[in-house]
Amino acid sequence: MAEIQIKNVAKRFGEYQALSDINLTIADQEFMVLLGASGCGKSTLLRIICGLETATEGEVWIGGRRVDHLAPKDRGIAMVFQNYAVFPHLTVFENIGFGLRMQKQPNDEVKRRVERTAELMHIEQLLGRYSGELSGGQRQRVAVARALAMEPDVILMDEPLSNLDALLRLEMRAELKGVLAESNTTAIYVTHDQVEAMSLADRISVMHQGRIVQAATPVEVYRNPAERFVAGFIGNPPMNFLPANRADAGKWTVAGQTYDGPHAADGSVEFAIRPEDIAPAESGLPAKVRLIEPLGAHLLVTCDVDGTMFRAVLESDLELKTGEIINLAPHADRIRWFDKSTQQAVA
Repeated sequence: MAEIQIKNVAKRFGEYQALSDINLTIADQEFMVLLGASGCGKSTLLRIICGLETATEGEVWIGGRRVDHLAPKDRGIAMVFQNYAVFPHLTVFENIGFGLRMQKQPNDEVKRRVERTAELMHIEQLLGRYSGELSGGQRQRVAVARALAMEPDVILMDEPLSNLDALLRLEMRAELKGVLAESNTTAIYVTHDQVEAMSLADRISVMHQGRIVQAATPVEVYRNPAERFVAGFIGNPPMNFLPANRADAGKWTVAGQTYDGPHAADGSVEFAIRPEDIAPAESGLPAKVRLIEPLGAHLLVTCDVDGTMFRAVLESDLELKTGEIINLAPHADRIRWFDKSTQQAVA
């Protein structure tokens, strides 16, 4: 069992608060992604879990054992970094087996583990080559194989695909989740790329200014963001926001249109809708077309709604002209509401 519990972890660098009261439980064999913009604290949290950084306060538990007082080598973890850290003077076989040699594992055991992980990563034909003869994607596979060969309870990955080109990233994403599921390893993966997060994660922990603002499945984070920040960060393009005014109990006026909304709100809320949850209609939000971007399967249309920029993903065969006024009707079950003062979602 390799359940990870992070309890009340905080980290300060002088007067700068990098992490604030982080509480998170990661289930055994779960693939957890820490997602956020640069400077949100996700790499700092990863370094605290692996022991490269010491928390100012709080505890880290792995497999029911408190580990924050232990050296990294004693925590039962392996780590894959953004740079490959592959030794150029060693063959692929020797690179993958390096950690096992440091543990003084028997030769037969080294051979078994190296060949098994090389097969998992589809690099068994490269075992005799040196790293200088490998492509970037192959080197990244070697780095992951080296971590998996240690048969760790936990594997930590800090933006391991960021140095690869788009096609290789797509290929590695497809393989990585399956490989980790097969190896029965608990994984924590740090990235700022929401596509990586959505495609890889069992759950996503969205981080902002040193806090975890939401930890949920990719679908839940996308469909039901807990905070306005999550709604504006997840999605490409992100959610649209419009001011709302109370019309009656449970009724709110948005750009001249009335919608059912929260009952228990103080009158300071925002209406939110994803660009793909909107359709042209005879009546709806009046939108002046500013920009039309054909993107193959659909059009990304940027509009002006009541003085606010508003984006809609519409059918590619729709005939539109810049400057014309169209009505956009949101799907009622996809409308979300946020309290303007607390930034929290309102039911």
